[in-house]
Amino acid sequence: MAKRIEHDFLGEKEIPQDVYYGIQTLRALENFHITGIPMRVEPLFVQGLGYVKKGAAMANRDLGVLDKTKAEYIIKACDRVIAGEFNDQFLTDLIQGGAGTSINMNANEVIANVALEMMGKQKGQYEFCHPNNDVNCSQSTNDAYPTAFRISLINKLTIYSDTLKDLGEAFAAKGRELKDVLKMGRTQLQDAVPMSMGDEFNAFYTNIHEEIARVEESKKLISEINMGATAIGTGVNAPEGYAELVTKYLKEITGLDLLLAGDLIEATYDTGAYVQLSGVLKRTAVKISKICNDLRLLSSGPRTGLNEINLPPMQPGSSIMPGKVNPVIPEVVNQTAFYVIGADLTVTMAAEAGQLQLNVMEPVIAFALFTAITYMSNACKTLKDKCVVGITANADRTKDMVMHSIGIVTQLNPIIGYEKSATIAREALQTGKSVHDLAVKEKKWVTQEKWDEVFTFENLIKPTFIK
Repeated sequence: MAKRIEHDFLGEKEIPQDVYYGIQTLRALENFHITGIPMRVEPLFVQGLGYVKKGAAMANRDLGVLDKTKAEYIIKACDRVIAGEFNDQFLTDLIQGGAGTSINMNANEVIANVALEMMGKQKGQYEFCHPNNDVNCSQSTNDAYPTAFRISLINKLTIYSDTLKDLGEAFAAKGRELKDVLKMGRTQLQDAVPMSMGDEFNAFYTNIHEEIARVEESKKLISEINMGATAIGTGVNAPEGYAELVTKYLKEITGLDLLLAGDLIEATYDTGAYVQLSGVLKRTAVKISKICNDLRLLSSGPRTGLNEINLPPMQPGSSIMPGKVNPVIPEVVNQTAFYVIGADLTVTMAAEAGQLQLNVMEPVIAFALFTAITYMSNACKTLKDKCVVGITANADRTKDMVMHSIGIVTQLNPIIGYEKSATIAREALQTGKSVHDLAVKEKKWVTQEKWDEVFTFENLIKPTFIK
């Protein structure tokens, strides 16, 4: 295999001639064997780096600090990176030391070598287009990396929001389908008062719909960038007006409502937006996990559990117990939620661990947020496709449980008072007799006509005050 020699200030290394990355990427590949997940697995991140390098080249061209012809080749190379043509060349592990320098240099080297190839030069002929001097012109890892990260996060969150919308709509549709199913509501796992199963599922929709608004709020925080800050926020090595101009170009080429931070020194080390976003991801995961707990309870049994709903059977449930079918889809979503909750602690600790003018722990923040969003998106899609849309109700059983429960005595409070209602509840519990038989037939505290007025389906699920 043909090789080329590249050098940095640590020395020289042989690089395969056919690859577009260079010596600093190779050092990263040698140094960081952590997750085994290279940045190419996050194509939106690669795309974000392409946007950042393109916007920088455009601004540097306009400000006269980068040769126009060279800038145009860099811009064209960035367009090819943005299109995903060179994703396989972005191999740096998502978790590395150096505050993201390896990832930034991976992008600089690939773009430089793509530009060189388009110029008719050989890869590694950096005297014609240099990764640091030209592709990284007016930049530092400390503004290029977080800006690319934020651009990719916004785009990733848009996909996540759409997935949440789809899941919420599936619950809403199931709510409409089950609106005429009477069931018992429960508090503290004990019988409470009747309700419609449709309302129960519609509440799941509302629960998820609330989270979409929180995700959109987080996107606004992530939209503040620090391009032009360079090393620590002072703008060293960047020409006057660069920060504003590169932000303008990034808004145009990404189509995102990006905003230049008012205090670039503060923005270069602050990771508060990531903490808030991670908290939103955790909150959403907690809510969806709670819904999955409910689905597992409602489908429990079938003979000895609640057995109110049937989940689609996805696989045999045991290697020893014939006929057993487990709620495997809600279970896997629960486990995904646990991961997201743990990732939130990772983000919290990494944000706290920053010192002085830079937070060097941003790569693990990126890894935690990327994986949390990806895994939870996959979980939501799986929950919708393989569980929610196929849920059916055991309507006869749920109605029977309502009419034989003690909880329905609550409906009689306005008519016979709490004390008499409590007496009926206690006796029903002790004897196994129904509330109806005790209230209407034995004690005659309620007429059959009044009972029929109170215990209609409509009044059970949307009670009106009847005295």
